[in-house]
Amino acid sequence: MSLPARVRVTRPPLPLAPALHAAALRLCPGAPLGDVTAAALAIAGGAVIGAHLVWPGGEAQALDTGWRGRGIEAALTQAAAQGR
Repeated sequence: MSLPARVRVTRPPLPLAPALHAAALRLCPGAPLGDVTAAALAIAGGAVIGAHLVWPGGEAQALDTGWRGRGIEAALTQAAAQGR
């Protein structure tokens, strides 16, 4: 999958570190972060620009507006599915 040069998608260890937790909360404010069983984050220039979170009975994905439509959404979905 081809992503913009500055973007990488990662599956961080759970529970999320405090900085990643804050970024995930900003992107997916309704997600029960304490119950997350899989997470994929998109990072560009050291900032979290996207998140795909999975928990029992639900999931959420969000991406900063300026990054939409570049294949990042599909990469997040694929990475989160690998973490299940």
